[in-house]
Amino acid sequence: MTARGLATLAIAAAIGALTWAAQAPAPDPVLKAMHDEIERSRGLTVPNLEAPYFIEYLIDQANTFAVSASLGGLVSQRHDRFREPEVHVRVGDYKFDNTNFAGGFGGSRYDLGRLPPEDSYPVARRYLWLLTDSVYKSAVEAISRKRAALRNLTQGDQLNDFAHAEPVHYLRDFHPQGLDEGAWTSRVRSLSAIFAQYPDVRWSSVDLDSSDGGFYLVDTEGTEIREPENVVYLRARAIAQASDGMTVHDAVTFHALEQAQLPGDAELTRGVTTLAENLSALTRAPKGEDYNGPVLFEGLAGAQVFAEVLGTNLALPRRPVTGGGRGGGFQPSELEGRLGARVLPDSFDVVDDPTQKEWRGRPLFGSYDVDREGVIPKPLHLIEKGVLKGYLLTRQPVRGFEGSNGRARMPGSFGASAAGISNLFVSSSDTVPLAELKQKLIQLCQTRAKPYGILVRKMDFPSSASFDEARRLLTASQGGGLPVSTPLLIYRVYPDGREELVRGLRFRGFTVRSFKDILAAGNDSTVFEFMNSTAPFALIGAASFTAETTVVAPSILIDDLELRPTEDDQPKLPVVPPPELVK
Repeated sequence: MTARGLATLAIAAAIGALTWAAQAPAPDPVLKAMHDEIERSRGLTVPNLEAPYFIEYLIDQANTFAVSASLGGLVSQRHDRFREPEVHVRVGDYKFDNTNFAGGFGGSRYDLGRLPPEDSYPVARRYLWLLTDSVYKSAVEAISRKRAALRNLTQGDQLNDFAHAEPVHYLRDFHPQGLDEGAWTSRVRSLSAIFAQYPDVRWSSVDLDSSDGGFYLVDTEGTEIREPENVVYLRARAIAQASDGMTVHDAVTFHALEQAQLPGDAELTRGVTTLAENLSALTRAPKGEDYNGPVLFEGLAGAQVFAEVLGTNLALPRRPVTGGGRGGGFQPSELEGRLGARVLPDSFDVVDDPTQKEWRGRPLFGSYDVDREGVIPKPLHLIEKGVLKGYLLTRQPVRGFEGSNGRARMPGSFGASAAGISNLFVSSSDTVPLAELKQKLIQLCQTRAKPYGILVRKMDFPSSASFDEARRLLTASQGGGLPVSTPLLIYRVYPDGREELVRGLRFRGFTVRSFKDILAAGNDSTVFEFMNSTAPFALIGAASFTAETTVVAPSILIDDLELRPTEDDQPKLPVVPPPELVK
């Protein structure tokens, strides 16, 4: 080949290399910083101290927009961009390490605050280095104290502290919401103005929150994840006061994974207007009385009680090691130890399926591709013909289960992740029309010589109550297991079918075992979407981390439940009437 030919080939090769470089995706500086620093930390050794056997870096990233309005006026509008690091260092080995110890676990989420939002490789590495150093020191101290605590305890069958998992390589690009901020700000203000037409409403707010981003996960087992997570929701909340001083509250939320999936103006207006009308009706409703008997959970309320009472108990938390051998506030699942037992009537099946993206043409809010421990989930048949077949599991072993099934959805306690439902489908092979369910309720009350039955159409879950009200509800139930959120729309149903709205009632002794007394299920299926959290009643604003969740379930008639009036002291009514807001 001539010199000219060689030169031509060299030029062509150079052009091809440049073209490939232009087409190849640019390396992600955050992901590269995580990889490089975890490789360096993998060989971390300090004289006389245990070396790490597992290190995990998880970074949540989001660009957020939030706007809030009240009575037609703009209250706040803000943007935020953040990267929140979570570093876990485990010393010891998979059988015994520094986690699951109430005296410390060597995990960190906020020690050095947020990572800078800029894509700076050296800055990200420095932050990860400092966090790893801090967490490693805590882990070494924690395992020493955990060993000391166990010297005074007699243990039964010892469970491993951590489970192996196959490495997962799953990289998807983050993408923006494309939210029209001006249009949605105007819409939020317009929706908030609806409450001005209802003088019984003392306080109200309409809020829009939009977030686009996702999370990175890199660990020493070889897992590498970049998972996009977008969410947008519009929430309206309001508080009113009855003539006897009792405070009543309610909320309505519209959820979507992308802003294009949010409802149109007509549905949003209808939802906020219904909320205001319900609150006004509650201020004029009589207080409820003691009741023992059948209760019909219709529509939304049916899905809510399955989400709260069943969904929460399908996860198995593990009792931590403490110096005194007690869990210090630990609340076990009501379904622990009941594998293979009947927990629902034999016509019921329950499936959790994060892989299903839509249901009857509607996008499902609880779908995800990989959990926060890097495990790919699969559909999980939890209850078959009323019999409990499985639990929601993370990489923390629990009795009878060693590995994860991909349900680590939230940060948990003592170095573990918290399991949570995703898209939970509750179905029954034996159903009746809703009208027949109501007639069954009436017939039961007549048979038992009761003047009326109880029908619930909405529960306070997730709860829009104040922190003080939630605390009182928790305190009142001490020693009786986890309480159930209060019913918001609750009706007396009389023998002639007439319904009367009442207020101020709470359930007593309503547990997952109550589901064994389901007498009938409706032929309906209601979709209930919510932001799940580890806070009691999934209390709005009480948790720093939430997980998108959907429950699809029918109406149900339960044979016997107990309701009692609230006994809280009531605030006095305002001395001066409210100003005229609508001219």
